[in-house]
Amino acid sequence: MNDDEKAIRGLVDSWLAASQAGDLDTLSSLIAEDAIFMVPGQPPFGKAVFMAASQGITAARFEARSEIQELQVQGDWAFIRNHLDVSMTPAGATRPVKRSGYTLTILRKQTDGRWVLARDANLMLPQ
Repeated sequence: MNDDEKAIRGLVDSWLAASQAGDLDTLSSLIAEDAIFMVPGQPPFGKAVFMAASQGITAARFEARSEIQELQVQGDWAFIRNHLDVSMTPAGATRPVKRSGYTLTILRKQTDGRWVLARDANLMLPQ
């Protein structure tokens, strides 16, 4: 595993840890300003909409498991094909909301050497 692959796997770990902790500043730092997110049933949306929607995770109990199926690096671009299992229990709720499925994430290496999420297609479905 080369340094870029290690850094990208670290980004995934940081994403999951920040989500679990409700750390929106860290999440934001892992996303390119021009990022585009795609989820079923909605038109594509950008970082600002993603971050606004993420406000709800700060009070929720969040658990996730990530299994990277494929990771390819081509210069300053990379992609991850990933399988996720997510369980989130909103504040005050007694039952978790569970989702599971695949994501395809495109990452871009910044001039400072950091990798950030540039595009994300999330195909997770309710379980």
